[in-house]
Amino acid sequence: MLRWMLFLFILAGPLIAQEKYPGKYSFDVSYGYGSILRHNKNIAHLVKAHPEVVTLGFNRKTYGEKIWQQRYNYPDWGLSFQYTDFRNEVLGENFGLLAHYNFYFLNRNLRLHLAQGISYNTHPFDLQTNPKNNAFGSPLLASTALGLYYDLPYLLNDFGLLFGISLYHHSNGSVKAPNTGTNILSFEMALSYNQRVPEENVFITGEKEEVDTAIHWNVAVSGGFNSSDYLNLGTHPFAVVSGYADKHLGNISTVQLGAEIFFSEFLREEIRYVAAAFPKREIDPDTDWKRVGIFAGHEFRLGDIGLLSQIGYYLYYPYQYEGRVYLRVGGKYYFNDMWFATLTIKAHAANAEAIEFGAGIRL
Repeated sequence: MLRWMLFLFILAGPLIAQEKYPGKYSFDVSYGYGSILRHNKNIAHLVKAHPEVVTLGFNRKTYGEKIWQQRYNYPDWGLSFQYTDFRNEVLGENFGLLAHYNFYFLNRNLRLHLAQGISYNTHPFDLQTNPKNNAFGSPLLASTALGLYYDLPYLLNDFGLLFGISLYHHSNGSVKAPNTGTNILSFEMALSYNQRVPEENVFITGEKEEVDTAIHWNVAVSGGFNSSDYLNLGTHPFAVVSGYADKHLGNISTVQLGAEIFFSEFLREEIRYVAAAFPKREIDPDTDWKRVGIFAGHEFRLGDIGLLSQIGYYLYYPYQYEGRVYLRVGGKYYFNDMWFATLTIKAHAANAEAIEFGAGIRL
């Protein structure tokens, strides 16, 4: 794997060096060696060899052309091409494409890396050929990466090194069972190519923007497809209707408080199945499959993009599924001051329930 890492670095470095706008782009290739975390007792049989991860990253630097870039200390944004070798014939390999941000601290020597995208698994669950892979029920997965690196960008002219630690999560969001997912904790080393910033590309500072501190009301609808943890119950549609209030806290933070109702068809099928297959549990097959929750949330704004995190609690919870507390993380895209779209993952602790696609209006 190290030879592939070196090959990619040598190949991409000269391409960036020929970029029309020198100083705006950088490139890095990292190698990670880690372990699968046992977040669920059902994946104990998969926690064996140490996975290896190779990531090829293309970064667009920012210099404060937009006000949000100044607020976040001039972050990078870009794309990551990620290859994961689980070194386990049951799990196979992953090939992913992720969008990312790099945030800088401590005189820009500490880098926080956040990435989200999709990946393809070469050996998902199959009842006949691969029944032991209860981590991935489908070949297409949602992938998340969180990394913290110490960055030394100019050790040898424009070439540098990074050292750090990363957490990688892969899951299909319960679109198809089984879906325990995997979490990899990895120690990382990376080679980087960073063109020095020309004189004209100085950081822009000092611009200000008025903050709207009024309370705004939001209505959002989201949905998608997911399935029960019990096999062969099919994939079913779901819908979520949410209403909440939000308020800006300064230029970069927004807090939220609201309520929502969940219409999850997979729960109706699971209730019927459990009632018939496990009579000792005394589940009424006509138990209501809808749920109602309240939630509090926070959002970081990066220009037209919002990074969303929420925690919720089911007030109406007629069927016991996972637990009353749920979490939601993801992103928002604002088309204008009123309309937005969302892409989020809803989970109970480490177990994902759904990938939600949504849209809403902010009044």
